[in-house]
Amino acid sequence: MARRSEKQDPAQELDARKAAILDAVVTEHIDTAQPVGSSSVAASQAVGVSPATVRSEMVALEREGFLSQPHTSAGRIPTDRGYRYFVDHLRQGTLGEAQQVTVREFFNSVHGEIEDVLEQTSTLLSSLTQYTSVVVGPSHTHATIRSAQIVDLGPTRALVVAVLSDGAVEKRTLELDLEVSVIDVADASSQLNALLVGASLDQRVELPSREGAVAELIRRSTAAIFEQTPTIDGDQVFIGGSSRVADAFETVDTVRSVLGILEQELVVVSLLRDIMDKGLTVSIGSELGFESLSACAVVVAPVSIDGVPAGAVGLLGPTRMNYPEALATAQAVSEELAHRFGGEEKRRG
Repeated sequence: MARRSEKQDPAQELDARKAAILDAVVTEHIDTAQPVGSSSVAASQAVGVSPATVRSEMVALEREGFLSQPHTSAGRIPTDRGYRYFVDHLRQGTLGEAQQVTVREFFNSVHGEIEDVLEQTSTLLSSLTQYTSVVVGPSHTHATIRSAQIVDLGPTRALVVAVLSDGAVEKRTLELDLEVSVIDVADASSQLNALLVGASLDQRVELPSREGAVAELIRRSTAAIFEQTPTIDGDQVFIGGSSRVADAFETVDTVRSVLGILEQELVVVSLLRDIMDKGLTVSIGSELGFESLSACAVVVAPVSIDGVPAGAVGLLGPTRMNYPEALATAQAVSEELAHRFGGEEKRRG
């Protein structure tokens, strides 16, 4: 069962009949996006009472804040509280066999640097669920350097390559003020590797106080790795399926608001990080804390390696999201990413 957000007051426990009726309303509304009538609910095998009884119970559920009636003659739709009750009482779901195969084959075949894997994972998540996905990779702040190399690109140019413990590869081109030889580059590369291996990106390395081409190369390369890497102080964020926002929400204003939030990576990361320490979690509507996301639900599954947070995967959709599918998909992908990150760590360890 997904943990609930602490921002929502505990919902009262419903008796079995009300719970079954609410479950039927939520399930049908997720499928159809239409208000649900009492006759339709009464036809559900899990309910087993007459339409008149269903109508009476739906009125009670509306009075208690679990359902609302958008129009006088229409059926009911779930409120945020109704969705919350539905999510909190979900049985743990699993991916269908076809989706399990898709996820397994993807992670067996995907290659490239960690950023490439994360970007492709965001696309996978979105294609599996038809929702917008967010994948947050591990911050490089506490990563250590596994290897560092300087590659000769000519008399006044060189390429610095640093492989980090989280699998990331940082590359920076140096434009030099002096000419260096192939021998200078090889010497500087060897010394740089010996100097930096094991160092973390949030510490300062003492450089030898020497002069000359080799010393200058080492200083410039170290500065490029420690001071000019934009991902050091932030997170790697990849958003997949932004175009699906237009199909997921009914009003243009909502679409614009959601897209506006997605364009602000810092806000997206803060939102996910605020949720992910609770484990596999769903936040619904007002629980998200952003008025512009009041029509949204977000499913977040943290990615952890040996109990240490290493990122998160999230799905953003309307409040009538298919929660069982979204939760199962996010959980499966987060576990595969954790295996992938853990495998990288062990191979490079």
